[in-house]
Amino acid sequence: MTVAPTPQVDSVFELDALLSDEERAWQLTARAFATERILPVIEDDFENKHFRREFVRELGALGLLGMHLDGYGCAGAGAVSYGLVCLELEAADSGWRTFVSVQGSLAMSAIHKYGSEEQKQQWLPGMAAGELVGCFALTEAAGGSDPAAMTTTARREGDEWVLDGAKRWIGLASIADVAIVWARVDDTASGQAGNPGAQVRGFLVPTATAGFSATAIDGKLSMRASIQCDVRFDGVRLPASAMLPGARGLSGPFGCLNEARYGIVWGAMGAARSCLEAALERAKSREVFGRPIGSRQLVQAKLADMLLEYEKGVLLALHLGRLKERGALTAAQISVGKLNSVREALQIAHEARSILAGDGITSAFPVMRHAANLEAVRTYEGTDEIHALVLGRALTGLSAF
Repeated sequence: MTVAPTPQVDSVFELDALLSDEERAWQLTARAFATERILPVIEDDFENKHFRREFVRELGALGLLGMHLDGYGCAGAGAVSYGLVCLELEAADSGWRTFVSVQGSLAMSAIHKYGSEEQKQQWLPGMAAGELVGCFALTEAAGGSDPAAMTTTARREGDEWVLDGAKRWIGLASIADVAIVWARVDDTASGQAGNPGAQVRGFLVPTATAGFSATAIDGKLSMRASIQCDVRFDGVRLPASAMLPGARGLSGPFGCLNEARYGIVWGAMGAARSCLEAALERAKSREVFGRPIGSRQLVQAKLADMLLEYEKGVLLALHLGRLKERGALTAAQISVGKLNSVREALQIAHEARSILAGDGITSAFPVMRHAANLEAVRTYEGTDEIHALVLGRALTGLSAF
């Protein structure tokens, strides 16, 4: 792939000086894929609700799936390298950063963190190559921000587990080969009677198993080039070896969610950059009252504010990445990043649309697509409200949940 040019806003920023050669190489790999493969088709795909399955193996061949994991065909890249990849993919479309997050940060991370050696060998190499697709089934229709209230259950019958229940908004489920399913088990099986959180366990469910069904959710006005599903488990029978041995309680899925939230901190800034670039080009090319609108003070003030928040967001993401590489990143710090990045990216999208004027609502520009996608990103992996409460708890020592 050819190397895509450096975005104009980054030439002001000079982020490259803060990156290693390896980190820069990962970023350029992702930028080239986004520019050459995603951007030429994404407007049509968004309009037609089309997910390009053929891109999955291509992403695997580039080493971008589970790239932050070690071994089993994974690249073992650093946290900042992974974040930069998320930024470049989401600059094209949030749906493709979401795919990489679901596959790598959620499904593969669950197996890598909590799986047995046999489970890792069975699934991770194929998932890293893009030959197999995974999904992560935690959210339920009535649960949302309260996963401890899940009603999906797993009961033991002899040497088997039997799963019953339903999940909603599960990315990739209808095309997945394996689902990581989180379910409540009885107190005896959990080994921690009387602790509801400890009753939650993870299971590897091949999607060809009888009783598993996934239906893509239609009618979405956001993430239209991506797949999210309703999933049902009707007496799904699994061998005892299907349980993830290393995950006990909600700390299991939360450990994976924090990996995905970290990617969003970077990714949302990619969407913001795309919107800012569109507004900047329009400000220089569109003339009103005989002059480019970019020569007007109000427009320049908007562009300056957008650049300011973009630069601050990327610097925050870089700081969190360095903390993560040292093993010092906390859940509260991830909440700072997720809350700030998505909120500011949406504001940048809204300001960009105003500079584009009426044309900004058309598919001639990516801004409305990014704004619509960011509304979904704002909701999943923790809403603004939940992250605000996480920070409130960190500040006061008092939980408002």
